[in-house]
Amino acid sequence: MAAIASPVFSIEDFLLQEREKDLLRFSTAGSVDDGKSTLIGRLLYDTQSVYEDQVKSIEGKGTTAPGQLDFALLTDGLRAEREQGITIDVAYRYFSTAKRKFIIADTPGHEQYTRNMATGASTADAAIVLIDASKGVLIQSRRHAYIASLLRVRHVLVAVNKMDLIGYDEAAFRAIKADFTSVLSQIAADTGTPVNAVFVPVSALKGDNIVHRSDVMSWYHGPSLLELLESLPSSQDTRTAPFRFPVQRVLRPDHTFRGFSGQVASGAVRPGDEITVLPSNRSARVERIVTWDGDLDEAIAPLSVTLVLDRELDISRGDLVVGAAAQATVARSAKAAMVWMDQRPLDLSRRYLLKHTSHTVPVFLSSVDSRIDLNTLTRQPAQGLEMNDIGAVSLNLLRPMALDLYGENRGTGAFILIDPDTNATVAAGMVTAASAYVATGEEDETGSWGPVTAGEREARWGHRGGVLELNGPVALIDAVERALFAVGVISSRIDADDDVFHLHPHLLEVVTGIQTRAGLLTLVAHANENSKLTARVESEQVTLGATEPMHVVSTIHQLLQRAGIFISAERAGL
Repeated sequence: MAAIASPVFSIEDFLLQEREKDLLRFSTAGSVDDGKSTLIGRLLYDTQSVYEDQVKSIEGKGTTAPGQLDFALLTDGLRAEREQGITIDVAYRYFSTAKRKFIIADTPGHEQYTRNMATGASTADAAIVLIDASKGVLIQSRRHAYIASLLRVRHVLVAVNKMDLIGYDEAAFRAIKADFTSVLSQIAADTGTPVNAVFVPVSALKGDNIVHRSDVMSWYHGPSLLELLESLPSSQDTRTAPFRFPVQRVLRPDHTFRGFSGQVASGAVRPGDEITVLPSNRSARVERIVTWDGDLDEAIAPLSVTLVLDRELDISRGDLVVGAAAQATVARSAKAAMVWMDQRPLDLSRRYLLKHTSHTVPVFLSSVDSRIDLNTLTRQPAQGLEMNDIGAVSLNLLRPMALDLYGENRGTGAFILIDPDTNATVAAGMVTAASAYVATGEEDETGSWGPVTAGEREARWGHRGGVLELNGPVALIDAVERALFAVGVISSRIDADDDVFHLHPHLLEVVTGIQTRAGLLTLVAHANENSKLTARVESEQVTLGATEPMHVVSTIHQLLQRAGIFISAERAGL
């Protein structure tokens, strides 16, 4: 009898099979020491997703008993994490089963690193919230669950961990389930986002109900954690959403080609489609979709491509290309839910930079509308936000920006706030409402050739003309000029000690008058290394005893705001 040939399974077949699997992104959340890293390590180990040398490298190390593996060491990669026994950075891990592919964001539980947790959850389709069975529901678990809800994480798997420490007590599990179900209901009522939560009793250390169902909890009849992850709906398909394309770069290699490069944030585009460029509201049709490998007949999210249009439009980095039939809102004012991440509290008198996709504009936070009390999960009146606070704020953008609501489009409804003095990210926000901005006095399609008015300059730059007179150390004057430049102020600096002004005493007044009428903020600098810095705007003068640049800059910003140099929300018509 002839032998039957065995089918050959090539590497090409394997790669094709992997590509055809769908992808689920999920993050971990919970309080410190709840066992998130251990759970992820166990998940990787039991699905045979770690190499043998990785396992050998952690044998006999960590905090577990002799003969056991400390699975947290498979994910806690930083030396500081291993020494302190806590997760600090977001650790992204990939693994695959026969049914689907996964990307895990193992995030910190420590309150100090809440910002890292928000980063990890921002792209997640599901979140595993861990609760230590021996401690119950803690405030950090509430904070992480609230952030996950704000970020529209659609599925929450609540893993009640360390069941082995309480003797696998069913009554304790039921009590925690009832407590946290109440918390999730309160969060859903406040955020307007229903939470689809499933509770699983687990022991990450022992492996109970992580990959395989446990025999020691016969009272639990549900699936294991991995079985739940494999059964969740596929990742949200952004291809069916309205077309959004933030422009990252204008590509012009020679005079024959002009294209606009970026990544498709959502939706799809084809040659011949009519598009609109925001905030200018100019329209055109897509002529070509160009890539390194050749032109495409269609580009879908999240492809990176270059669009060539059928007509010349003034487009620059930060503009948003949208489908003509489903446009975003061009706004100068918006409301947002926000997580404050900086040690310095929110200062309503300061300008910040708002970065949205590839666009950055100066912004004032006109008010803190409420702050979430995580003990009661109620909204409380607040004057500001401290580190790790969650609140609702009102934003005044100093230039128009195209926005979507976060609930409708995560990619174009999210933003971060940047401190222009330190370049640090101080907050993450989600747009909850945006007021359409109607431009007045703007050019129409045929163009307007009249003179540019002072009001138009104010609307474009976010400030009026004026004179800021500074007397003191050059280093502090430099810091003030740099900080104003960072937030988009159109300024000019004049050295008042220049000989030309001594020869012509009235020239300084003439020059500053011309620049003020042109809408510039003129910095008149008197260098004096032996005196404290003084600043004068119109009739108000302040003396700054401190030499710390950040304090000096903050005081100058407040001075300019009181003098009306920076446009208020009322003057901007917001």
